[in-house]
Amino acid sequence: MKNAIHFFLILLVSISFLFFTTSSYSQQTKQTEITNPDGDFIERLLKSHPKEFQNILSNSKKYEVQIIYTQINRDKNNVPSFKQYTYHLDPKNYFYPASLVKLPCSALALEKLNRLKIPALDKNTCMQTDSAYACQRKITKDTTALNKVPTVANYIKRMMLVSDNDAYSRIYEFLGQEYINDELNKKGYPDIRITHRFDADCDTKQNKCTNQIRFCNENGQCLYNQPMVMNTKELKNPTGIVKKGIGYIDGKGRMVHEPKDYTYMNYMNLQDISDILKTLIFPTSVAKEKRFDLTKEDYSFLYKYMSMYPRESDYPRYNVKDFEDSYKKYFMYANTHKKIETDSLRIFNVVGQSYGNLADCAYIINLDRKIEFMLSAVIYVNEDGILNDGKYEYKTIGFPFLDALGDVFYDYELKRKKNYLPDLSTFKLR
Repeated sequence: MKNAIHFFLILLVSISFLFFTTSSYSQQTKQTEITNPDGDFIERLLKSHPKEFQNILSNSKKYEVQIIYTQINRDKNNVPSFKQYTYHLDPKNYFYPASLVKLPCSALALEKLNRLKIPALDKNTCMQTDSAYACQRKITKDTTALNKVPTVANYIKRMMLVSDNDAYSRIYEFLGQEYINDELNKKGYPDIRITHRFDADCDTKQNKCTNQIRFCNENGQCLYNQPMVMNTKELKNPTGIVKKGIGYIDGKGRMVHEPKDYTYMNYMNLQDISDILKTLIFPTSVAKEKRFDLTKEDYSFLYKYMSMYPRESDYPRYNVKDFEDSYKKYFMYANTHKKIETDSLRIFNVVGQSYGNLADCAYIINLDRKIEFMLSAVIYVNEDGILNDGKYEYKTIGFPFLDALGDVFYDYELKRKKNYLPDLSTFKLR
């Protein structure tokens, strides 16, 4: 009898252990991204649309195309799991990220305000920027903002709505060069380099130094005073010396007959910006140390302005003739010049356009049709090999490629069968 009881207890413990480990593994796999389960999937999909992609596929090295498509599947509890497919993804193949850096800097700015833990200081507090060093600008008003008050919130709005460069430079100064790179390194992005403003007259040394910043309440009382900060660390491209092109136009309009040096310029590979977007859209799907320290309201704020069209904003306010709905929506809409009527389809994204590089990193959903996926891509279009001459094939090659790329993956997702449809109510912001 004792032997039977002993055997039964052992069996019970074994079953319990098996259940526990299986359950734990199941939860873990939901947090894990399966990378490139079918390495040729994207190429086969594009080859099935030769009219749109034959030229690009035949000249993929010339156009330096990189693509990441992330398939999202939900379980019965709406918990997402991810399958990432890539095409020619190569972090050593440098492309200038341009405005892609605005997304991590926006998140870091909100995080920094939260970490200061100063009562009455938030993203809507007046932010005054001083000048005490070469290339610095004094900013006390923002004509695009309500009551013309410069704030972190309005700078982020401008970046997310129309990819505003001046707004980015002010946020860069609030954060500081060393702070930006140290914080991203802590979150698991050791290769990212964000080293300069988008003010053209600032050189490498001047970009190390960031302005004095003051946050003041409506009565003019200073809530937080940040002194001018100088970064003493050397930050250069992690892949080494990077030079591209056969020549470039310098800041004085002169032709320089040698490759342009990007070694000390911003660097962010496609995988890193895709991961940052994923972290912001699905914060609980990544390890806690990789997340940004944001509130629920911060996330809603970012989602709102990442997905809005410029015409939907009251402050800042934008003229539809200058800022079409497609102004910052390259996937699916890059060639669209009319009002986008499909309100249930929303794109939460950040784009980059500079020196012949054209990039988009997006989370695309349709609230009505229960579609969601992530797509990131970059293409280089610079036929003459000269940089900064304003002659790039954005309209003839770059935009048509990204437009068609978004359409192909959207159509694929429309037909793809899912065991559970996603609950996307979190992203219904209107």
